[in-house]
Amino acid sequence: MIVEFESRLWQWDARQGDSWYFVSLPADRSEEIRELTAGTRRGFGSVRVRAQVGATIWRTSIFPSADGPYVLPMKQAVRKAQHLDRDDLVTATVEILDL
Repeated sequence: MIVEFESRLWQWDARQGDSWYFVSLPADRSEEIRELTAGTRRGFGSVRVRAQVGATIWRTSIFPSADGPYVLPMKQAVRKAQHLDRDDLVTATVEILDL
């Protein structure tokens, strides 16, 4: 399953000093991912993915958020390579690897 989406880059309020940044997947696609990965999720409900933003491709996990949609962590190396700052609109693609 491949999901392409646009989302604003946001910083996790509880960990602002640690620079934890994310983009949120669409709610409807998050529900599809939950259904497809039932029984194969890892710690904290995470799902392994191959992610792409611009020319940067990396392997990571998406995590379920408290308000529903999965979130994709945006590590500093990706943000720097793609010149992304908080509140920027990000076009991302994730390929679910845990199927």
